[in-house]
Amino acid sequence: MYPRTDNRKFKTISRRELLKLTPVIALGAFAIPQLQKPLLKGGLAFSDWASARLFRSGHLAPTFTDSELTPLDKFPINDYDVDDPQVDFDKWTLTVTGAVQKPGDYTLAQIQALPKCTQNTRHVCIEGWDVIGRFGGARLGDFLKMIGADPAARFVTVECADDYYESLDMATAVHPQSLLCYEMYGQSLTREHGAPLRLSVPTKIGYKQAKYLTDLKVSHVLEKAGYWEDQGYSEFSGL
Repeated sequence: MYPRTDNRKFKTISRRELLKLTPVIALGAFAIPQLQKPLLKGGLAFSDWASARLFRSGHLAPTFTDSELTPLDKFPINDYDVDDPQVDFDKWTLTVTGAVQKPGDYTLAQIQALPKCTQNTRHVCIEGWDVIGRFGGARLGDFLKMIGADPAARFVTVECADDYYESLDMATAVHPQSLLCYEMYGQSLTREHGAPLRLSVPTKIGYKQAKYLTDLKVSHVLEKAGYWEDQGYSEFSGL
């Protein structure tokens, strides 16, 4: 006679042991070179998806007093290529395309005619540093209303004078703290900080806050996520 086995107990133990083995199996999969890239890509995609679902459009990033500001001369100048792409300010416009009612070229004066927002917020760089700056400009959401952006559109993408490019999900684009920034510390942007126009998005990591803007597109489909995203970085990049 063979000993009797309690099937229910066996199934319980099997499930418990399987859960214990799951991290080991995952680590083993990462040890296989052919699986590393797809596993990392899948994990990052899931993280972006979850972050987007958790994003609250009415939740504001922390703001700070003037006494907490990092001095302007201590605010790092960071770029991926050059500090100054030699934008001709006299000829500069922001070219708007995509799912909008009023495409075309918009001057800085037209953007500055929108209600101005000034805020002291933290700028966080993926390199490990962060500073508190004073940023001024028009709310990106107000600009999107002005150009008649399709309310069903999902993305805003920008291109820059230094060939950088970046994207925002629409919930972030219309967040009340997302700015088309043309001032820092009450002064016009310097060339090194992105003049004449940059993004200031305190709910996102620093590489989302593109400088030297030249083009803005509203779209239903994300064609290009961003320069660093194409190198494997997070697309959502929320804080």
